[in-house]
Amino acid sequence: MLMMRKYLFSAGFALLVAATSVSMTVMTPPAFASEIKYVVNDMPITSGDIAHRAAFLKLQRKKGDAAQEMIDQTLRLAEARRLGIRISDAQVEAAYQRFATNNKMQLGQLDGVMEKSGVTKDHFKEFIRAQMAWNQALSARYRSGEGGSVTEQDAVRRMLDKGGAKPSATEYMLQQVIFVVPASERSATLAKRKREADAMRARFNGCNTTREFAKGLIDVTVRDLGRVLAPQLPPDWAEQIKATKVGGATATRETERGVEFIGICSSREVSDDKTAQMVFQSEGSNDKAADDLSKKYVDELKAKARIVKR
Repeated sequence: MLMMRKYLFSAGFALLVAATSVSMTVMTPPAFASEIKYVVNDMPITSGDIAHRAAFLKLQRKKGDAAQEMIDQTLRLAEARRLGIRISDAQVEAAYQRFATNNKMQLGQLDGVMEKSGVTKDHFKEFIRAQMAWNQALSARYRSGEGGSVTEQDAVRRMLDKGGAKPSATEYMLQQVIFVVPASERSATLAKRKREADAMRARFNGCNTTREFAKGLIDVTVRDLGRVLAPQLPPDWAEQIKATKVGGATATRETERGVEFIGICSSREVSDDKTAQMVFQSEGSNDKAADDLSKKYVDELKAKARIVKR
């Protein structure tokens, strides 16, 4: 599941590395009238939606059918809603900000790239929402066993194939610190809260003193996450946690909750049946498996959908 989620994230967001270098030379596209081109399960797809997606494909330097991509996205969002999956505006904004930061851009620069290329920031944000929702929907199906989950018998067989040796994994004891920022106050207070979080993170020297440091600070939550095996680490945090020494803390990150960092209380290598099963599970969750499961899922949705071309 971890590799699947990482794959979907990279497929959805690593898009402007090459494009940003030429983005400022893109001419502003002409205005156009928008009309309904498809109706997918009573949800309209307009010529404007398709034009924005075509611009998005061009920005990514990818070939593809813009209309078909919009049909697939509409089906994915509808399925996520059916499953009760809701991606908040705050989550989308946080992901949009991370995308700008990861590409060494200010938000205004990213907004400009989106507008000048004809994509628009609203279309890109809806794409982000769809990717995040579909990620959760796929993960739910994967956990149900459709993705080829590893049973105890599979784990034993693979251990025998490897000469009887059980794989090991790093087990972390983690602590999460959240500087809470209410959605209604985000634009006014986020920068200030990030400075406060950075200051506390710089003083972090182990999990025993965190709550003492948090005393007197407003709206700061400290959570003991307990023991977490490396394959269980959240994809958004995994690389930072692995690169941080015991007693240290990851860099701060803006999230839908506010500004956060994670402290590494301790770590150790463990090897038992549960660890073996989890390690083999993560090894089996490769990019091709994720791609195949996603395609199969969308094909099923299409087979049951009402798709009308206007």
